[in-house]
Amino acid sequence: MTLQLDSSSIQAAAKLIAPMVRRTTVLVSLKLNDALGAQVWLKCEHLQHTGAFKYRGACHALLKLTEAERAQGVYTVSSGNHGAALAAAGQQLGIKVRVGVAANASAVKRANMAKYDAELVTIDPGMAAREAFVAAQRPTGRIFIPPYNHAHIWQGQGTATYELLQEQPELDCVIAPLGGGGLLSGTSVAAKAHGIAQVFGVEPELAADGEASFRTGVLQPAMPPLSVCDGLLTSVGDQTFPIIRKNVDDILLVSDSEALAAQKLVFELTDQWIEPSSATVIAAIQRYSKLFKGKRIGVIISGGNIAPPTK
Repeated sequence: MTLQLDSSSIQAAAKLIAPMVRRTTVLVSLKLNDALGAQVWLKCEHLQHTGAFKYRGACHALLKLTEAERAQGVYTVSSGNHGAALAAAGQQLGIKVRVGVAANASAVKRANMAKYDAELVTIDPGMAAREAFVAAQRPTGRIFIPPYNHAHIWQGQGTATYELLQEQPELDCVIAPLGGGGLLSGTSVAAKAHGIAQVFGVEPELAADGEASFRTGVLQPAMPPLSVCDGLLTSVGDQTFPIIRKNVDDILLVSDSEALAAQKLVFELTDQWIEPSSATVIAAIQRYSKLFKGKRIGVIISGGNIAPPTK
């Protein structure tokens, strides 16, 4: 895989998926800016089809399959957002989709996958169960579409930042959540190719294998799935990790309580209800206020598949 700071593959992905994806809003809130002490542009991927940025990568990966591969069907593992994205894209393209989903997955996300006719196979939580499911599916002849660890996936995910920078090219930095690294690697390639000075990833403290990998230079295993940021509870991929190490300036950590407080803040000031995983980027701006004070910041709001707050 090339590690060149060249966004041509992301631009090509943007053109390919344009008929299927929604060009999401870039939201600016003066109230939120005041609260954060910075100018922040929110790329609202929680308003994407299926409620998350994952639809971009899923569309790109399926559109890159041959007709023969499409006919075989596909499978994946997912906590919810990638599974729903793949199911919805598969439904549009006439491709059958099977998803291994953890028994403790959110009811909202499970329902979202089922809505698009995904065949759901319940598995135990954690990376070991995911890997076992993938191994068991190989003899079926279906094509594996990983949640993040594939060039077609991260190229598709990078189109969110590509669009953001078309609307607001003058940014000091871009911030994205880090789970498996598909979003962050695509974000970093698009941002650095555009000349953005800094790119940051954000992880919850209870799922900080990516930060540990970044510090040591050696991939670390996923931590136990304990964080409320369920979309980030996976290990960084061996294909996304080299891109992140080359292009990302730092991985920042936030606590679950900080993510939940940021989720509440965004809702109160913008009326946007987002997942805790998405709110980590706002929590990072708050926690590292000296780093971000007064800067022009682009953030990827990754998803909004969570039950609405009770009134």
